[in-house]
Amino acid sequence: MSIVQGGPPRTAGTRERESPPVSVEGRTLLWTTTGLLVLLLGLVLLSLLIGTGSSSAGRAWDFVTGDDGARADAQVRLAVMDVRLPRTLAAVLVGTCLGAAGCLLQAATRNPLAETGLLGVNSGAAFAVVLGLTFFGADSPGALLVWALAGGTAASAVVLLFAGSGRTAGSPLRLVLAGSALGATFHGCTSYVLLGTQSTFDTYRYWTIGSLAGVGVRDLLPLLPLVALGLLVALGCARPLSALGLGDDGARSLGHHPGRIRLVVAGTVSLLAGCAVAVAGPIAFLGLLAPYAARALTGPRMTAQLVLSAVIAADVMILADILARIVIRPWETPVSVLLAFVGGPLLVRIARSDRLSTAGGPA
Repeated sequence: MSIVQGGPPRTAGTRERESPPVSVEGRTLLWTTTGLLVLLLGLVLLSLLIGTGSSSAGRAWDFVTGDDGARADAQVRLAVMDVRLPRTLAAVLVGTCLGAAGCLLQAATRNPLAETGLLGVNSGAAFAVVLGLTFFGADSPGALLVWALAGGTAASAVVLLFAGSGRTAGSPLRLVLAGSALGATFHGCTSYVLLGTQSTFDTYRYWTIGSLAGVGVRDLLPLLPLVALGLLVALGCARPLSALGLGDDGARSLGHHPGRIRLVVAGTVSLLAGCAVAVAGPIAFLGLLAPYAARALTGPRMTAQLVLSAVIAADVMILADILARIVIRPWETPVSVLLAFVGGPLLVRIARSDRLSTAGGPA
Protein backbone atom coordinates (compact mmCIF):
# COMPACT_ATOMS: atom_id res chain seq x y z
CA MET A 1 0.00 0.00 0.00
CA SER A 2 1.38 3.37 -1.02
CA ILE A 3 1.02 6.51 1.00
CA VAL A 4 0.57 9.78 -0.86
CA GLN A 5 2.28 12.70 0.87
CA GLY A 6 2.05 16.43 0.37
CA GLY A 7 -1.67 16.98 -0.27
CA PRO A 8 -3.62 16.93 -3.54
CA PRO A 9 -1.71 16.16 -6.72
CA ARG A 10 -0.66 19.04 -8.98
CA THR A 11 -2.21 19.26 -12.40
CA ALA A 12 -0.95 21.07 -15.46
CA GLY A 13 -3.29 23.97 -14.77
CA THR A 14 -2.23 24.43 -11.15
CA ARG A 15 0.01 27.41 -10.56
CA GLU A 16 2.05 27.98 -7.48
CA ARG A 17 1.34 31.23 -5.75
CA GLU A 18 4.69 32.72 -5.10
CA SER A 19 5.66 36.30 -4.33
CA PRO A 20 7.37 37.80 -7.36
CA PRO A 21 11.04 38.41 -6.66
CA VAL A 22 12.12 42.00 -6.24
CA SER A 23 14.15 43.02 -9.28
CA VAL A 24 17.53 44.64 -9.09
CA GLU A 25 16.01 47.84 -10.48
CA GLY A 26 13.32 47.76 -7.78
CA ARG A 27 15.87 47.37 -5.00
CA THR A 28 17.99 50.16 -6.45
CA LEU A 29 14.97 52.44 -6.64
CA LEU A 30 14.02 51.62 -3.05
CA TRP A 31 17.50 52.42 -1.78
CA THR A 32 17.60 55.60 -3.85
CA THR A 33 14.29 56.79 -2.44
CA THR A 34 15.39 55.94 1.10
CA GLY A 35 18.64 57.81 0.60
CA LEU A 36 16.85 60.90 -0.69
CA LEU A 37 14.45 60.86 2.26
CA VAL A 38 17.35 60.53 4.71
CA LEU A 39 19.05 63.42 2.92
CA LEU A 40 15.87 65.46 3.32
CA LEU A 41 15.78 64.81 7.05
CA GLY A 42 19.44 65.79 7.32
CA LEU A 43 18.81 69.01 5.43
CA VAL A 44 15.83 69.82 7.65
CA LEU A 45 18.06 69.47 10.70
CA LEU A 46 20.80 71.54 9.07
CA SER A 47 18.25 74.23 8.21
CA LEU A 48 17.29 74.47 11.89
CA LEU A 49 20.91 74.78 12.99
CA ILE A 50 22.33 77.43 10.67
CA GLY A 51 21.25 80.53 8.83
CA THR A 52 18.82 83.23 9.79
CA GLY A 53 19.16 84.61 13.31
CA SER A 54 22.13 85.34 15.52
CA SER A 55 22.11 82.04 17.44
CA SER A 56 25.07 79.78 16.76
CA ALA A 57 24.72 76.28 15.39
CA GLY A 58 25.89 74.87 18.72
CA ARG A 59 23.18 76.65 20.68
CA ALA A 60 20.58 75.65 18.11
CA TRP A 61 21.73 72.02 18.39
CA ASP A 62 21.35 72.19 22.18
CA PHE A 63 17.82 73.53 21.69
CA VAL A 64 16.89 70.78 19.24
CA THR A 65 18.30 68.05 21.49
CA GLY A 66 16.36 69.33 24.50
CA ASP A 67 18.99 71.15 26.55
CA ASP A 68 17.20 73.03 29.36
CA GLY A 69 19.48 76.06 29.18
CA ALA A 70 18.98 76.46 25.44
CA ARG A 71 15.23 75.92 25.75
CA ALA A 72 15.07 78.72 28.30
CA ASP A 73 16.98 81.13 26.04
CA ALA A 74 14.38 83.35 24.35
CA GLN A 75 16.80 84.37 21.58
CA VAL A 76 17.55 80.78 20.63
CA ARG A 77 13.87 79.86 20.71
CA LEU A 78 13.04 82.80 18.47
CA ALA A 79 15.72 81.87 15.94
CA VAL A 80 14.85 78.17 15.77
CA MET A 81 11.08 78.04 16.28
CA ASP A 82 9.87 81.36 14.87
CA VAL A 83 12.33 81.99 12.04
CA ARG A 84 14.10 78.83 10.85
CA LEU A 85 11.38 76.23 11.39
CA PRO A 86 8.65 78.00 9.37
CA ARG A 87 10.89 78.60 6.36
CA THR A 88 12.19 75.03 6.58
CA LEU A 89 8.63 73.70 6.40
CA ALA A 90 7.90 76.18 3.62
CA ALA A 91 10.89 74.93 1.62
CA VAL A 92 9.68 71.33 1.91
CA LEU A 93 6.13 72.30 0.94
CA VAL A 94 7.18 74.43 -2.04
CA GLY A 95 9.64 71.84 -3.32
CA THR A 96 7.15 69.00 -3.00
CA CYS A 97 4.45 70.96 -4.82
CA LEU A 98 6.69 72.08 -7.68
CA GLY A 99 8.29 68.67 -8.13
CA ALA A 100 4.98 66.83 -8.31
CA ALA A 101 3.37 69.51 -10.48
CA GLY A 102 6.25 69.52 -12.96
CA CYS A 103 6.21 65.74 -13.24
CA LEU A 104 2.46 65.71 -13.93
CA LEU A 105 2.65 68.45 -16.52
CA GLN A 106 5.57 66.95 -18.41
CA ALA A 107 3.92 63.54 -18.51
CA ALA A 108 0.55 64.94 -19.62
CA THR A 109 2.03 67.05 -22.42
CA ARG A 110 4.84 64.60 -23.25
CA ASN A 111 7.15 67.61 -23.21
CA PRO A 112 10.27 67.35 -20.99
CA LEU A 113 10.71 71.14 -21.06
CA ALA A 114 7.21 71.92 -19.77
CA GLU A 115 6.97 73.74 -16.44
CA THR A 116 4.20 75.14 -14.29
CA GLY A 117 4.43 78.66 -15.69
CA LEU A 118 2.88 77.34 -18.90
CA LEU A 119 -0.55 77.24 -17.24
CA GLY A 120 -0.44 80.92 -16.34
CA VAL A 121 -0.10 80.26 -12.62
CA ASN A 122 2.89 82.56 -12.11
CA SER A 123 1.53 85.43 -14.19
CA GLY A 124 -1.94 85.16 -12.67
CA ALA A 125 -0.52 85.16 -9.15
CA ALA A 126 1.69 88.16 -9.95
CA PHE A 127 -1.22 90.17 -11.35
CA ALA A 128 -3.37 89.36 -8.31
CA VAL A 129 -0.58 90.41 -5.95
CA VAL A 130 -0.23 93.74 -7.76
CA LEU A 131 -3.98 94.32 -7.55
CA GLY A 132 -3.99 93.49 -3.86
CA LEU A 133 -1.06 95.81 -3.16
CA THR A 134 -2.39 98.71 -5.22
CA PHE A 135 -6.12 98.77 -4.54
CA PHE A 136 -6.73 96.72 -1.38
CA GLY A 137 -3.76 97.48 0.87
CA ALA A 138 -2.61 93.86 1.05
CA ASP A 139 0.94 94.35 2.31
CA SER A 140 1.32 91.57 4.91
CA PRO A 141 2.81 88.16 4.00
CA GLY A 142 -0.47 86.42 4.82
CA ALA A 143 -2.50 88.77 2.63
CA LEU A 144 -0.07 88.42 -0.28
CA LEU A 145 -0.27 84.65 0.08
CA VAL A 146 -4.07 84.73 -0.24
CA TRP A 147 -3.97 87.03 -3.27
CA ALA A 148 -1.28 84.97 -4.97
CA LEU A 149 -3.13 81.70 -4.45
CA ALA A 150 -6.41 83.19 -5.67
CA GLY A 151 -4.78 84.75 -8.74
CA GLY A 152 -2.85 81.65 -9.72
CA THR A 153 -5.89 79.42 -9.34
CA ALA A 154 -8.16 81.81 -11.26
CA ALA A 155 -5.66 82.16 -14.11
CA SER A 156 -5.25 78.43 -14.50
CA ALA A 157 -9.05 77.99 -14.39
CA VAL A 158 -9.37 80.35 -17.35
CA VAL A 159 -6.64 78.42 -19.18
CA LEU A 160 -8.50 75.17 -18.53
CA LEU A 161 -11.74 76.73 -19.78
CA PHE A 162 -10.13 77.69 -23.07
CA ALA A 163 -8.18 74.45 -23.41
CA GLY A 164 -11.23 72.33 -22.64
CA SER A 165 -13.43 73.81 -25.36
CA GLY A 166 -13.65 72.90 -29.02
CA ARG A 167 -12.98 69.70 -30.92
CA THR A 168 -9.35 69.55 -29.75
CA ALA A 169 -10.24 69.87 -26.09
CA GLY A 170 -7.46 68.89 -23.71
CA SER A 171 -4.73 68.61 -26.35
CA PRO A 172 -1.19 69.49 -25.17
CA LEU A 173 -0.73 72.16 -27.84
CA ARG A 174 -4.02 73.87 -26.98
CA LEU A 175 -3.15 73.80 -23.29
CA VAL A 176 0.28 75.37 -23.83
CA LEU A 177 -1.00 78.00 -26.26
CA ALA A 178 -3.82 79.03 -23.93
CA GLY A 179 -1.43 79.30 -20.99
CA SER A 180 1.14 81.30 -22.95
CA ALA A 181 -1.47 83.72 -24.32
CA LEU A 182 -3.07 84.34 -20.96
CA GLY A 183 0.32 84.65 -19.29
CA ALA A 184 1.37 87.35 -21.73
CA THR A 185 -1.91 89.19 -21.15
CA PHE A 186 -1.48 89.13 -17.36
CA HIS A 187 2.14 90.23 -17.70
CA GLY A 188 1.07 93.26 -19.70
CA CYS A 189 -1.67 94.15 -17.21
CA THR A 190 0.80 93.79 -14.33
CA SER A 191 3.28 96.14 -16.00
CA TYR A 192 0.54 98.70 -16.68
CA VAL A 193 -0.54 98.83 -13.04
CA LEU A 194 3.05 98.98 -11.77
CA LEU A 195 3.95 101.96 -13.96
CA GLY A 196 1.88 104.35 -11.88
CA THR A 197 2.59 103.07 -8.36
CA GLN A 198 6.15 103.22 -7.06
CA SER A 199 5.29 101.85 -3.61
CA THR A 200 3.56 98.85 -5.13
CA PHE A 201 6.52 98.23 -7.37
CA ASP A 202 8.92 98.13 -4.41
CA THR A 203 6.88 95.49 -2.56
CA TYR A 204 6.13 93.53 -5.71
CA ARG A 205 9.81 93.49 -6.67
CA TYR A 206 10.64 91.80 -3.37
CA TRP A 207 7.84 89.23 -3.79
CA THR A 208 8.58 88.35 -7.40
CA ILE A 209 12.27 87.52 -6.88
CA GLY A 210 11.26 84.35 -5.02
CA SER A 211 12.17 84.01 -1.34
CA LEU A 212 11.08 82.17 1.79
CA ALA A 213 11.97 84.99 4.18
CA GLY A 214 9.12 86.13 6.40
CA VAL A 215 6.97 83.01 5.98
CA GLY A 216 5.20 81.96 9.16
CA VAL A 217 3.62 78.72 10.29
CA ARG A 218 0.21 80.43 10.33
CA ASP A 219 0.66 81.18 6.63
CA LEU A 220 1.32 77.53 5.84
CA LEU A 221 -1.44 75.83 7.84
CA PRO A 222 -4.35 76.85 5.55
CA LEU A 223 -2.47 75.46 2.55
CA LEU A 224 -1.81 72.00 3.97
CA PRO A 225 -5.27 70.55 3.11
CA LEU A 226 -4.96 71.91 -0.45
CA VAL A 227 -1.48 70.44 -0.88
CA ALA A 228 -2.60 67.08 0.52
CA LEU A 229 -5.58 67.03 -1.87
CA GLY A 230 -3.35 67.90 -4.82
CA LEU A 231 -0.83 65.17 -3.99
CA LEU A 232 -3.56 62.54 -3.58
CA VAL A 233 -5.08 63.43 -6.94
CA ALA A 234 -1.59 63.39 -8.47
CA LEU A 235 -1.02 59.84 -7.28
CA GLY A 236 -4.43 58.89 -8.63
CA CYS A 237 -3.40 60.22 -12.03
CA ALA A 238 -0.32 57.98 -12.23
CA ARG A 239 -2.02 55.03 -13.93
CA PRO A 240 -3.92 57.11 -16.52
CA LEU A 241 -0.74 59.03 -17.31
CA SER A 242 1.12 55.77 -17.85
CA ALA A 243 -1.55 54.83 -20.37
CA LEU A 244 -1.30 58.26 -21.95
CA GLY A 245 2.39 57.63 -22.50
CA LEU A 246 1.40 55.01 -25.06
CA GLY A 247 -0.22 57.73 -27.15
CA ASP A 248 -3.81 58.96 -27.27
CA ASP A 249 -4.99 55.98 -29.30
CA GLY A 250 -3.30 53.56 -26.91
CA ALA A 251 -4.88 55.29 -23.91
CA ARG A 252 -8.33 55.11 -25.51
CA SER A 253 -7.87 51.41 -26.19
CA LEU A 254 -7.27 50.93 -22.46
CA GLY A 255 -10.47 52.78 -21.58
CA HIS A 256 -9.05 56.23 -20.77
CA HIS A 257 -10.08 59.61 -22.14
CA PRO A 258 -6.93 61.64 -22.99
CA GLY A 259 -8.66 65.02 -22.91
CA ARG A 260 -10.16 64.45 -19.49
CA ILE A 261 -6.87 63.13 -18.15
CA ARG A 262 -5.05 66.27 -19.24
CA LEU A 263 -7.69 68.57 -17.82
CA VAL A 264 -7.63 66.82 -14.44
CA VAL A 265 -3.84 66.94 -14.46
CA ALA A 266 -3.86 70.62 -15.39
CA GLY A 267 -6.23 71.40 -12.52
CA THR A 268 -4.02 69.47 -10.09
CA VAL A 269 -0.90 71.22 -11.39
CA SER A 270 -2.63 74.57 -10.95
CA LEU A 271 -3.52 73.79 -7.35
CA LEU A 272 -0.03 72.60 -6.40
CA ALA A 273 1.79 75.35 -8.28
CA GLY A 274 -0.59 77.98 -6.91
CA CYS A 275 0.23 76.92 -3.35
CA ALA A 276 3.96 77.05 -4.09
CA VAL A 277 3.78 80.48 -5.74
CA ALA A 278 1.67 81.82 -2.90
CA VAL A 279 4.35 80.86 -0.36
CA ALA A 280 7.60 81.67 -2.17
CA GLY A 281 6.73 83.69 -5.25
CA PRO A 282 7.62 82.52 -8.77
CA ILE A 283 10.32 79.82 -8.56
CA ALA A 284 11.76 78.84 -11.92
CA PHE A 285 13.57 75.67 -13.04
CA LEU A 286 12.74 73.47 -10.06
CA GLY A 287 9.53 72.05 -11.53
CA LEU A 288 11.40 71.40 -14.76
CA LEU A 289 14.62 69.81 -13.49
CA ALA A 290 13.35 67.60 -10.65
CA PRO A 291 11.13 65.46 -12.93
CA TYR A 292 13.98 65.09 -15.41
CA ALA A 293 16.28 63.79 -12.65
CA ALA A 294 13.52 61.49 -11.37
CA ARG A 295 12.99 59.96 -14.82
CA ALA A 296 16.70 59.23 -15.07
CA LEU A 297 16.40 57.19 -11.86
CA THR A 298 13.02 55.50 -12.29
CA GLY A 299 12.51 55.01 -16.01
CA PRO A 300 8.89 54.91 -17.17
CA ARG A 301 7.26 54.08 -13.80
CA MET A 302 4.92 57.00 -13.27
CA THR A 303 4.17 56.58 -9.57
CA ALA A 304 7.87 56.33 -8.77
CA GLN A 305 8.50 59.40 -10.93
CA LEU A 306 5.96 61.42 -8.94
CA VAL A 307 7.36 60.41 -5.57
CA LEU A 308 10.98 60.97 -6.52
CA SER A 309 10.23 64.26 -8.26
CA ALA A 310 8.60 65.58 -5.10
CA VAL A 311 11.44 64.36 -2.85
CA ILE A 312 14.23 65.61 -5.15
CA ALA A 313 12.60 69.02 -5.49
CA ALA A 314 12.16 69.27 -1.70
CA ASP A 315 15.86 68.38 -1.22
CA VAL A 316 16.99 70.98 -3.75
CA MET A 317 14.67 73.66 -2.43
CA ILE A 318 15.74 73.34 1.18
CA LEU A 319 19.43 73.17 0.20
CA ALA A 320 19.03 76.33 -1.89
CA ASP A 321 17.33 78.07 1.02
CA ILE A 322 20.18 77.13 3.37
CA LEU A 323 22.73 78.50 0.92
CA ALA A 324 20.62 81.62 0.43
CA ARG A 325 21.09 82.49 4.10
CA ILE A 326 24.86 82.11 4.24
CA VAL A 327 26.30 82.94 0.80
CA ILE A 328 26.48 86.71 1.36
CA ARG A 329 25.96 87.00 5.10
CA PRO A 330 24.57 89.02 6.83
CA TRP A 331 22.27 89.56 3.83
CA GLU A 332 20.23 86.94 2.01
CA THR A 333 20.32 85.78 -1.59
CA PRO A 334 16.92 85.08 -3.20
CA VAL A 335 16.34 81.34 -3.56
CA SER A 336 15.27 81.82 -7.17
CA VAL A 337 18.67 83.33 -8.01
CA LEU A 338 20.56 80.31 -6.69
CA LEU A 339 18.24 77.94 -8.54
CA ALA A 340 18.76 79.92 -11.73
CA PHE A 341 22.54 79.58 -11.45
CA VAL A 342 22.13 75.80 -11.35
CA GLY A 343 19.02 75.47 -13.50
CA GLY A 344 20.21 77.55 -16.45
CA PRO A 345 23.22 75.39 -17.38
CA LEU A 346 21.29 72.19 -16.69
CA LEU A 347 18.46 73.34 -18.94
CA VAL A 348 20.94 73.91 -21.75
CA ARG A 349 22.36 70.44 -21.19
CA ILE A 350 18.90 68.89 -21.24
CA ALA A 351 18.02 70.70 -24.46
CA ARG A 352 21.22 69.36 -26.08
CA SER A 353 20.72 65.84 -24.76
CA ASP A 354 20.05 62.95 -27.15
CA ARG A 355 17.49 61.65 -24.64
CA LEU A 356 15.32 64.76 -24.95
CA SER A 357 12.91 63.20 -27.42
CA THR A 358 12.19 60.27 -25.09
CA ALA A 359 12.19 62.09 -21.79
CA GLY A 360 8.73 63.51 -21.91
CA GLY A 361 6.86 61.03 -19.88
CA PRO A 362 6.31 57.36 -19.53
CA ALA A 363 7.30 55.24 -22.44
